[in-house]
Amino acid sequence: MKKKILYIGNDLNINSFTATYISFFSKVLKKEGYQVRTASNKNNKALRLIEMLGLIAKYHKTTDIVLIDTYGAMNFYYAYLVAKACQLYNLDYIPILHGGNLPTRLEESKSFSDNLFGNAKMNVAPSQFLYSIFKKSGYNNLQIIPNAIELNKFPFKERTGFTPKLLWVRRFQERYNPMMALKVLESLKKSFPEAELCMVGPEKDGSLQKCKIYAEKNNLNVKFTGKLKKKEWAKVSEDYDIFLNTTNIDNTPISVIEAMALGLVIVSTDVGGMHHLIEDKREGFLVPSRDEAAMTAAIIKILETPALGAQMASQARAKVENFGWNVVKEEWNKLLE
Repeated sequence: MKKKILYIGNDLNINSFTATYISFFSKVLKKEGYQVRTASNKNNKALRLIEMLGLIAKYHKTTDIVLIDTYGAMNFYYAYLVAKACQLYNLDYIPILHGGNLPTRLEESKSFSDNLFGNAKMNVAPSQFLYSIFKKSGYNNLQIIPNAIELNKFPFKERTGFTPKLLWVRRFQERYNPMMALKVLESLKKSFPEAELCMVGPEKDGSLQKCKIYAEKNNLNVKFTGKLKKKEWAKVSEDYDIFLNTTNIDNTPISVIEAMALGLVIVSTDVGGMHHLIEDKREGFLVPSRDEAAMTAAIIKILETPALGAQMASQARAKVENFGWNVVKEEWNKLLE
């Protein structure tokens, strides 16, 4: 008999690349035969928390395990309170670690962290990056299970030649440094006047408006699509060759994993866990954070040596085969059962 699961997270953008892991993961767990209840899709933060805690109170007697999507910002306190409720009802729970800023949270909220993570049945880290940091912080109830994607939804496009057509996919938020993509495009135009950029994602903190103003002021060829569903931006990707990841803080972002699966060549800042996901010059290029010149140089290298770009794209796709749900589900089944 498969376990009965309560899955707690912010399910605010179902079927969108901006969705937290819950929208994808709850669906594939159900396909595996688990009974899964989820919370919450409430936009109001107070109502969201009430629904999360209420679900535990209502179903604690018929629940085997609670999964908690855990990030480092405001969501951290949701996760903490959910964990406290689980402890109250003697429910086993598993935090699924996502946030690139979780290392900061471990330092700044040590007592909360010890209570949340120290009392967990297991803490699941998607990468060696978070695993190592949690291990150094004294947590031994740890296991690495990579973030999973459904590979059949991200078909590989083989590219033998590369054009200066750049794609960026993320929320418009300062921590993801979308302005860097525009400055890279501006620099690239000096050598490739036809260079263009497509930026996919919703507004978060005013960054989108700043980017639109900058693009217009500097006469940059930029397309802003707003939020797209995964299948929509996967289709858009067919018209682009190089994927930019400009973040100042990161773990192992699913958008980059998906781009690797699609055959785009990745040029990313070397922050957080990115070097665990991408080996520099093998599966993509890694450049220093906020270094527009280095990112521009990496793009030019791809454009001038297409054989290298094709090789990196192929090796990246081979690597993310290990992130396919058909592979990752075996680890989850072992842990849950």
